[in-house]
Amino acid sequence: MLWMLQEASPEGGNVETQVTEAADDAAAAVEGAEGGEAAGSSLNLTDGVSSDEMMTLWTDYGLPTVKAIILIIAVLIISKWVGGMITRICRKSNVDETLARFFGNMGKYAIMVLGGLAVLSTFGIDTTSFAAVIAAAGFAVGMAMSGLLGNFAAGIMLLIFRPFKIGDVVSAGGVTAKVEAIELFTTVFTTPDNRKIIVPNGDIYGGTIENITHHDTRRVDVAVGTDYSADLDKTREVLMGAAKKIEGVLGDPEPVIYLSELGGSSIDWSVRVWAATADYWAVREKLTRQVKYDLDEAGIGIPFPQMDVHIDGAVNRD
Repeated sequence: MLWMLQEASPEGGNVETQVTEAADDAAAAVEGAEGGEAAGSSLNLTDGVSSDEMMTLWTDYGLPTVKAIILIIAVLIISKWVGGMITRICRKSNVDETLARFFGNMGKYAIMVLGGLAVLSTFGIDTTSFAAVIAAAGFAVGMAMSGLLGNFAAGIMLLIFRPFKIGDVVSAGGVTAKVEAIELFTTVFTTPDNRKIIVPNGDIYGGTIENITHHDTRRVDVAVGTDYSADLDKTREVLMGAAKKIEGVLGDPEPVIYLSELGGSSIDWSVRVWAATADYWAVREKLTRQVKYDLDEAGIGIPFPQMDVHIDGAVNRD
């Protein structure tokens, strides 16, 4: 067998060596095939998502999502802190509590809106269009709610300049009553007969405001007329005595008896005393009563309208 292989070899080399090399080559080929199959199996496991694709997914979606979550948490924390800080500053500046809370909420919501736009930008969304939409919506809402916004602006001015406060009795917006609440759009009043009246702030701030109970004291004026036959000095003395008898009348300023005018049928006087604002109506009622009693006691008449009827001709009594 070896002789035949040796004869067939063109180079006439060592047959055994050639046989060995052939066997080695065959073994190497088998190992290479097995290695290729193993490599193929390993390659098939990662054929679904490559490393480059994984990196792209992380860059495009994973990282922005993580940034957005962190940004949302930061915005919530910062907005709450900013709102609380603004409210505290307003309170320290003696700003009305309603207005202080309003400014605090406005600051909080402004930070949240800016944060929302920042979150959208982390995903590559153009926020310029959103800003334009918000501006257009704000303009449309402003035009549609011009009256409401006017009342809102008036409410802000009332809370800032404080022409009156809760508990004051004022005459404003066609109403004279006690202020129960000052809100951003309306003011709530309670009348002396316990009626609740709600007036838009625009009607109040756009007109004349009379704060009746702003000062601690008020002057009480009582007008009275006497007969022309009454002595002026005596009348003045009687009226001054009546004024000084009233409990609640202040000594400073002192009462004043003022001769107003000589009327068509009476001499007109004005009794003027000062009292605490809370005692105004009680003092006025007592003073009017005492003036009448003292004038009657002094024999000084108070004229009143009379009608004299003159009949021409004879009167038939049958």
